Amino acid sequence: MILAHATLVSGDASPILKIEISKHIFHTDVIVVPANTKIKLIIYNRDATAEEIESHSLKFKKIIMGNTNGFVFIGPLPQGEYHFIGAFHPRTANAIIRAIKKEN
Repeated sequence: MILAHATLVSGDASPILKIEISKHIFHTDVIVVPANTKIKLIIYNRDATAEEIESHSLKFKKIIMGNTNGFVFIGPLPQGEYHFIGAFHPRTANAIIRAIKKEN
């Protein structure tokens, strides 16, 4: 399991997260974000073929052509876990966004 944490980009109020998919596998399979915060998720598709990234719990669907990237805005999310997949390769392309309570 690989963990990614949200980082704030200077001048932007929303955390921006970056993940990639290659060989039909997300190379960050658990993304930890602060609960109740809107985030921008940038997905880099390193494969030569397109992938459809989708999540029923997060209510998004996005096709990302091969060797390009795309993004979606997610949230604000209540505390919990939210699954997403690469619909063209669901056996290998799956990941989780984990929204956790901010620590003071």
